[in-house]
This record gives sequence, C-alpha cells and structure tokens, in this order.
Amino acid sequence: MTGLVDRFGRIATDLRVSLTDKCNLRCTYCMPAEGLAWLPREEQLTDDEVGRLIRIGVERLGIQEVRFTGGEPLLRRGLLEIVAAAARLEPRPRLMLTTNGIGLERIAEELRDAGLDRINVSLDTLDPERFRALTRRDRLDDVLRGLEAAASAGLTPVKVNTVLMRGINEDEAPELLKYALTYGYQLRFIEQMPLDAQHQWDRHTMVTADEILAALEPFGLEADPVSRGTAPAETWLVPGHVDAAGEPARVGVIASVTRPFCGDCDRTRLTADGQIRNCLFATEESDLRKLLRAGASDAEIAEAWRVAMRGKRAGHGIDDPSFLQPARPMSAIGG
Repeated sequence: MTGLVDRFGRIATDLRVSLTDKCNLRCTYCMPAEGLAWLPREEQLTDDEVGRLIRIGVERLGIQEVRFTGGEPLLRRGLLEIVAAAARLEPRPRLMLTTNGIGLERIAEELRDAGLDRINVSLDTLDPERFRALTRRDRLDDVLRGLEAAASAGLTPVKVNTVLMRGINEDEAPELLKYALTYGYQLRFIEQMPLDAQHQWDRHTMVTADEILAALEPFGLEADPVSRGTAPAETWLVPGHVDAAGEPARVGVIASVTRPFCGDCDRTRLTADGQIRNCLFATEESDLRKLLRAGASDAEIAEAWRVAMRGKRAGHGIDDPSFLQPARPMSAIGG
C-alpha cells in the first residue's frame, strides 16, 4: 500500500471530512449575517459516497484518524450512519468530530454508541451578550449543555476550541481556562486565520500566540514534556490541575499564523462536495466526486488522491506578499 506522500516526504494520515457547508450560527469572523449560498443537494456527496471515500482512505491510503467537520456536522442527517460505517472499518480509524455544540446534548450518547471517540467544541466566550454578538444567535446555554453531555457520554478528552479577537474577547483567556479546568476540558486557543467569507481578515486584529501566553502567565504554565508530534497545538501543563481522566491538565495554542507547523502537517481534507484539498489554504482542489459518479474503481480513486497530495506546497505562505486567501471560506472547506 502506498500512502499519501507529498514531495517533501510528509505522510497524510489524518483525514478531515466536511459533511456539510451549512451552519446554524453566523459567527462574525466566519460569514455574513445573512449566511452564504449553500451547496445544492445534488453537488453534495451522498452518505454512501462519503463512506466509500473514507474506506478508500483507510484501506488503501493509510488514513488513521478521521475528523468530521462542517459547516456544522450535526446538521448532517446521516451523521450517525456515516460514523458507524467508519467505525466498522479495518483497521479501525480513530474518529473525532468538531462542532459548535448546538444539538450535541441530544445526540452525544448516540454518537458514542455509533463509534465516535472524541469531540471538539467551539466556544469563544462565556459571556451571553458577547456570544449573541459574535454568533448572532442566543445559544450559549445550548453549547454549554452540549459540552457537559459530551463529557458525560465519555467522548473524552473533550476539547474546547477558542478564537480570540482583539477588542472583542481577548480579555477572556484566563476565564476560559478556569472554566475548562473546572470541568476537565482541554482548552485550545486558535489564532484567527484568513478564512472568512468576507475576506476581511486583518493580521493586526489577530491575537497572537505570544499575547495569549502572556495573558495566561498567572497560571504558571510549564513546558509539556510530551512531544506534540504532528498535532497542530503546542501544549503546556497547568500546575496543580488534572483533566477529567486524571491526567495533568494541559492548555494548547494553535498558532497557524505566527508559529506555522506546516513542516509536520499530516492532514488531507475532503469537502462536502467531494473535492480533495491538500492544504487548508490551497487555491486548487482535486475532484473525487466526478470520479465516483463516473464509475471509477477504488484503485483509480486512490491514485487520484495520491496525485492530489503530491502537489502539496511546503507551507501555507501567509507571510508571503503573493499569498492569496482561498476562495472558499472555512465553513465550506472544513476544519
């Protein structure tokens, strides 16, 4: 079996699968208040097509981890069946999901029973008024209940993804960490990236990793002795605290902009309409949906996937003057 190896020797073993471009929030840094033009149903992969591509990735290309994303993946009607099909694969991949948490309270146990291993929940503020302003929806309580349900269902470690924005919620870093420590969640701060639908990202409004760590100095963070490997988050131990599993509590920072980790990237991405993206910031895609619907064999699809990954660039190039923001926003690409 030949895996997904690029020209720089990186091997993709982590598959991010966007199940829908739809979302039930309207976060200001992601999309306009009126939302976006969603993909027509006929352009989206069917449940069987998603399942087949995941199977090809696992059985023929060495995929070891599958993360379901969106948009908001909980909006996908066939979500439980897709997760269950992936859990039956041999070798069984580790299965994760990133969600905004709305509706998670209702479905957390079903996701566990279907075979999901772990959950990430996006949460940028603990203040109800700020939440309404940021997401244009009054759903903070739903998100918090979703987090609790995920932990109760054993979808652990439950990770919380937070984007800090200058002049909006940058002062909440300590409070968010206290909240995560109280409930045994693992907090991950993420530098805001140029993936908004409005193309209004401004580096000067982004809260950097250095600023985040400075705000957390009172916690006395210590260097994590465990190597990050290919994980996107650089982590620190929080002395005097443990997580829900009794392990040392950790906080992470995903510094995609100021501390890029492209050299260790092990990810490949599948969009809801069947396009392979070899980088989050890629400006080109490779169409697997067309091959699927034209009757291509598993071997032919696998080879097209390999070719797509061989074209991966050395890095995302955000600091290069020639950098172009992807035409698709994050909600259409998947995390």
